[in-house]
Amino acid sequence: MRFLFSLLLILSSLSIVAQQSEKKQVTVKGKILEEGTNYPLEYATVSFTDENGKIVTGGITDTEGHYNIKVPAGIYTVKYEFISYKTKSLKNTNLTENTTLPTISLAMDSASLDEVVVRAETTEVQIRLDKKVYNIGKDLTSGGATVSDALNNVPSVTVDVDGTIALRGSENVKILINGKPSAIAGFGSTDALRQLPAEAIERVEVITSPSARYDAEGTAGILNIILKKEKTLGLNGSLSSSLGVPLNSSVSGNINLRTDRFNIFNTTGVYYRNAPGKASYDNRYFSRTYVNNMGDTITSPPPFPRITEDRRYQRESQGFNTNLGIEYFLTDKSSITASTFYRSGNSDDETKNKTSNYRDNQIVEDNLRTDNRERDNSTLQFALNYENKFNDKGHKLTADLQYENSKNNENSFIRDMRIFPDSELLPSEMVTTDAKEKDYLAQADYVLPIGENAQFEAGYRGNFNKTTTDYLLEQEIGTSGIYERNDSLSNIFSYEQNVNALYSQYGNKFGKFSFLVGLRLENTIMKGKLEAENIADDMPFDLNFDKNYTGLFPTVNLTYELKENENITLGYNRRINRPRQWFLNPFPSRSSEANVYQGNPDLDPAYASAFDLGYLKRWNKLTLTSSIYYQYETDAFERIQEETGEFTQSGVSIIRSLPINLSTNQRYGFELGLLYNPARWITLNGSFNYYKFKSEGFFNGVDYGTESASYFGRFSSKIKLPSKIDWQTNAFYRGPSQNSQTKSDGMLSVDMALSKDIINDNATLALNVSDLFNTRKRSSFTTTDTFTSESEFQWRPRSISMSFTYRFNQPKRMRPRGQRGGGMEDEGGFEG
Repeated sequence: MRFLFSLLLILSSLSIVAQQSEKKQVTVKGKILEEGTNYPLEYATVSFTDENGKIVTGGITDTEGHYNIKVPAGIYTVKYEFISYKTKSLKNTNLTENTTLPTISLAMDSASLDEVVVRAETTEVQIRLDKKVYNIGKDLTSGGATVSDALNNVPSVTVDVDGTIALRGSENVKILINGKPSAIAGFGSTDALRQLPAEAIERVEVITSPSARYDAEGTAGILNIILKKEKTLGLNGSLSSSLGVPLNSSVSGNINLRTDRFNIFNTTGVYYRNAPGKASYDNRYFSRTYVNNMGDTITSPPPFPRITEDRRYQRESQGFNTNLGIEYFLTDKSSITASTFYRSGNSDDETKNKTSNYRDNQIVEDNLRTDNRERDNSTLQFALNYENKFNDKGHKLTADLQYENSKNNENSFIRDMRIFPDSELLPSEMVTTDAKEKDYLAQADYVLPIGENAQFEAGYRGNFNKTTTDYLLEQEIGTSGIYERNDSLSNIFSYEQNVNALYSQYGNKFGKFSFLVGLRLENTIMKGKLEAENIADDMPFDLNFDKNYTGLFPTVNLTYELKENENITLGYNRRINRPRQWFLNPFPSRSSEANVYQGNPDLDPAYASAFDLGYLKRWNKLTLTSSIYYQYETDAFERIQEETGEFTQSGVSIIRSLPINLSTNQRYGFELGLLYNPARWITLNGSFNYYKFKSEGFFNGVDYGTESASYFGRFSSKIKLPSKIDWQTNAFYRGPSQNSQTKSDGMLSVDMALSKDIINDNATLALNVSDLFNTRKRSSFTTTDTFTSESEFQWRPRSISMSFTYRFNQPKRMRPRGQRGGGMEDEGGFEG
C-alpha cells in the first residue's frame, strides 16, 4: 500500500510540475534509514512542498533506502514519511543545483508501535506482477514445526498427510529456495523441508504466473521459499527448542554478525522424532472372463474375493543441518556471498503389514509382513553469489554457482510369515538401495533500467543433474537363512537430466498500466540407463532412453491500477513438467506383496498453458485478493492402478500403481483470500479455492477420462489475551475429489496454539496442538473392471508440543517489507 500511495502522490503532482516546466530541473538525492539500526527503509515517501504549501513533486526510496528525484529549482520543505515512523522535515531548503541531502534517520512512532506488532505477527500479502508474496510473520502454530508444516498455512498451498505439496490442488509445483533449485528442497522430495524449522522462513512467494526469469518447470506454478538473513548491524540471533508427544524434539539456532564490510550468518539445528502412522486397504476382486487358446470362454473366480491389509508404521529419525555463509561487500555497490549447507540424517523404520485373505466372507488365511528399514542420507551444498549494482536505479548483474552432492543408503529386511490358520515362517527378503545424486547449477541475470519506468532483463541458467540408484534384492531359499541374488530385479539405474535455458523480458509502466513480457528458451536432455543381468523379455518399457526436448515458453503479466488501493492483474505463461527419477525407475517397491508402486520410463514431459486473472482491494482493516484461473495441459501425468498378471505366493493378484501420460488435462477455478484486522487484539485470515478438472486419455485400451471438482479452504484467527498471551487457531478443510479411478473423501484438520512473551519480551513460550481432532487422514475408494480398493492413510496422529524461543539483539517485530531475504525479492520493481 505504501508503494501505491507514493505512486498516487507522484501522479497527482504531474500537472503542477508541468506548469513549472519552464523552471530549471535539478536532481535531489539522499538516503533514509531506520534510527538505531541504520537499516534502509524501502518505499519511504519523500515530498517537496513550495512556499505556498503546495506539493510540487515527490518520490519513494528503493530497496537500499535511496531516492533520486528531479525537482524544479526553488525553495522547499522536504518531508520524509514512512508508515508507523515519525515524520521529519527539512524546512527552507534551497535547491538551485543538483544536491545530495543529508541522510535521514526515522524513529519508530511509539503511538503506533502496538499496531506495528500486530501487523508483524500476521501473514501479510503483497501483489506483484508475477507473484503473491506472503510474509509469514509470527505464526504461533509454526512453533516447533517444520518448513513443510508452515507451508500448509499459506493460501493456495496444501500439504498432504504424506508430505506431498500441491498448489491450487495440483502436485505439479516447482519448489525453490531463495530463487534457486536447492538441496534444502530435496530436488522435488519434501523430506528435507520436514527437517528445517519453520522459524527459518522469511516469506513464501506463491508464483502462479511465473515470468520468464523463473524455470519453466512446474505446470501448477512455483513456490519460492525465502529464508531469513538478518541485515541489522552488530551481533544478533535466536535460539529455539521444542519437545512434543509423540516424541518430537528439536533445537535450532541462528546467529548473525554484520559490519560495514561483511555479514556472517549461520543457522544450525538438530532433531529427534518418533512418528507413528497407519494405513488400511480393503480390496475386493471380481471374476475374470477370458478366451483361451481353444476359443472357449472361461470365467475364473479370484482365489480370494476379498483381501484386507492393516499397516502400522513406526518411524524413528534423527538429523542435523547447518547453513554457514559470509557476505563480503567489495564496494558500496558490489558484494560476494559464499555459503555451505550440510544436512545429514538417519532413520530406523518398521512397517508391519497384516494381510487377511477372505473366502465366503470368512478369513481363511492371515499373513504378517514386517519391513525393517534403516536409512542414512546426507547432502552437501556449496553456493557462490556475486552481485554488482552499477547504480541506484536498479542496473545490476548477479551470478550464481552451486554444487550439491547427495547420498541415500537404505537397507530393508522383509520377513513374511503365516499366522493363521497355522503358524509358518515364509521366505524373507533383503533389499539394499544405494542412491547418489550430483547437481551443478550456473546462473547469471542482468537487469537494465530504461528511463524512469521501463526495465530490460536477460539471463542464463544451466542445471545439470545425475542420479545413480543401485538396487539389490536378495531372497531367502526356503527358510534356510541362505540368500541368493534376484538377477531379474536387481539393477543399477542411472538417470541424467540437463537443462539449459536463456531468457529475456521487458517491463514498463504507463500511468496506471504496467506490463512485463518475456520469452524463455529451454533445452532438456533426459537419459536413462539400466544395468541388470536378467531383464524380463516381456518388460513393457524401453528401459534405456535418451530424450531431447527444446521448447519456447512465453510469459505475459499485466497490471492496471483502478485506484490507489485497488488493481487487477492478468497473466499468461507456458510451463513444462518433467518426470522425476522415481517416476521413471521401473522396478517396484517391496513393502507390500499385493500393492506395489512401479515407475514408467516411457513418461514424457507434460506441457501446460495457463491464464490467471486477479483482483486486489485494500480497505482500512481489510484486504481482499481473488483470482480466476484456467490451465490446459497435454501429456499430463496420472497415476493409475491395474493388475500386473502376476500373483503372490498365496495366489493373490498383484496390483500396481503406475504413472502414465494422459492426452489432456483441463483445470479451471477461482480463489479468494481475506485478511481482516477489526481491532488490535484480533486478526482474522481466510482463503477459499474451488477448481474443476477434466482429463481425457486411454492406456492399454482403458478409458481413463474423468471430470470432477473439488475445493479447499482455511481459516486462521489470532486473539491477544491479557497478560501478553496470544491464542491462535488454524482450520483447514479439503473437499472430496475424484480422478479417473479414485474418489477421495474430504479432510478436516485443526491446529491450535497459545504463546506468551517472557524475559522482557526477549523470549516466547508456546504450546501447540497439531491436528486437534485427529482427523488428518486420507480416505479413498478406487474402482476398476477387475477390483475395488478402499484405503485410509494417516501419516501421523494428533501431536502436542511445547516450544521456547530466545532472541538476543533482535527485535520481536519483523523488519519492513523492503528487507532483503536471500536474493530474489528485488526483481524488477514492477509491483502491482
